[in-house]
Amino acid sequence: MSKPAAAVVLVLHGGTRDSHEPVPRRNLAGLRMWPIATTIRALGGRKGVTVEAVRYRVRGWNGPEASPVVDARAALAAARQRHGDVPVILVGHSMGARTSIRMADDANVIAVVGMAPWTPSDEPTAQLSGRRLLLLQGDRDDVTPPAESLGYARRAAEAGGRVARVVVRRDSHAMLRRWPTWHRLAADFVLAEAGVRRLSPFLTNAFERGATGDFDVPV
Repeated sequence: MSKPAAAVVLVLHGGTRDSHEPVPRRNLAGLRMWPIATTIRALGGRKGVTVEAVRYRVRGWNGPEASPVVDARAALAAARQRHGDVPVILVGHSMGARTSIRMADDANVIAVVGMAPWTPSDEPTAQLSGRRLLLLQGDRDDVTPPAESLGYARRAAEAGGRVARVVVRRDSHAMLRRWPTWHRLAADFVLAEAGVRRLSPFLTNAFERGATGDFDVPV
């Protein structure tokens, strides 16, 4: 008999602004998130941390349709059926980060990691009240600009979220140049939220700084 899940981690890949093209099984955006999922699974699997990847039906956000949110909510409901009402942590990149942030209104979601997040100025924040949000942003990102995630961090904190924003220096939207840093920060946060280990001193400091309104923590 498999060990009951202590926490579920859903990993959500990126996409594009507008497209109803189907997501192929081996798409680059999804493949980019597999190493992160693998890292979290390797470090937390024996402690009951279950990691599942979400694949959307179509590639685009598609305006008011918010297509990936519909798919991610279905994946979350399926995970709840399999594992029960356990804590859920969401890890998303780009459009997947936006999707994860939207899903913070679910009662089981306790925390969100947004990597190179797509956070436009009208993105809602009320659902983050009482949740922890870690934003990881490359300072050379020209797809989802750093100024947007900085503004979102401030608005989310004002809405009652517990927010930290870490700026990964000398890296861009693809998270390739300093990929070990992205993986380490995401895994540290997820495992702490899942109760596997304590939050690292670096991220503890980042959240303490976020509580004072400082959302420019470099790494």
